[in-house]
Amino acid sequence: MSLTAKKPLGVRILYGFWDFLKKYGLTILAIVLLVLIWQIVVDGFHIKKYVLPSPKLVFNSLFGPQAAKNHWWKHIRTTVLEVFGSFALVLVLGVSLAVLISWNRWLNRLLMPVLVLFNSIPKIALAPLFLLWLGYGVKTNIWISFFVAFFPVVINATTGMMSVDDDLLDLVKYLDAKKYQVFLKVRIPASLPYIFSGIKICATSCVVGSIVGEFCAAKSGLGYLMRDAQAFIDMPTMFACLFLLAVIGMSFFGTISILEKVCMPWKRSRRED
Repeated sequence: MSLTAKKPLGVRILYGFWDFLKKYGLTILAIVLLVLIWQIVVDGFHIKKYVLPSPKLVFNSLFGPQAAKNHWWKHIRTTVLEVFGSFALVLVLGVSLAVLISWNRWLNRLLMPVLVLFNSIPKIALAPLFLLWLGYGVKTNIWISFFVAFFPVVINATTGMMSVDDDLLDLVKYLDAKKYQVFLKVRIPASLPYIFSGIKICATSCVVGSIVGEFCAAKSGLGYLMRDAQAFIDMPTMFACLFLLAVIGMSFFGTISILEKVCMPWKRSRRED
């Protein structure tokens, strides 16, 4: 146990905040400096807003009088629903299929080449097919996003479950462990780094897939709003959409990173030691 864990709660919060600053302080400072340089360049060179809007105009689009016109919460809600819906589908179906493939070697030999083949296809190009098959709406965008993010999760999880040390498997078999016990106690815990690696890819891929779906087939969402703003050459709104998409993606990725530390405490304790 680290010395920090023995401190009072308030001190631990301060330690956590200090660790956050040490880890991400330079990144935050770099972003702030980038925004300041952006504003200075736009003002100094008198760049037109339809070429490159200033940060001030972008934030006015988000929080100023025009914000009500853009109905931000409606579009944010739609995009977040699509991202979380597709992510939940990928997580449940992807990990379940990985367990099934790892359980049966015959299925592994049959399905893994097929999965690798589908993973190599430019899946975004298939979005028009989903539009023809399923029509417009949130459901279509969820399936487009699901198809974009599904294969890395299955491949990573399967690779992790099949990469367990043979000596460890021989040991648990010698102890007369059942097959399901081997999966629950050995294969799945050992594959968690692979699974979380695939899930992190999935988090960003779900955002990309949902935006592609909204470009092709949607009546709301940040992708739809960007397409609508493009028609009116409304660059501040387009940049505001990009900013919100970055916030959604980073928040999602950060949440998964926290869950990774919770599910794999041995990595944290090893780092502290």
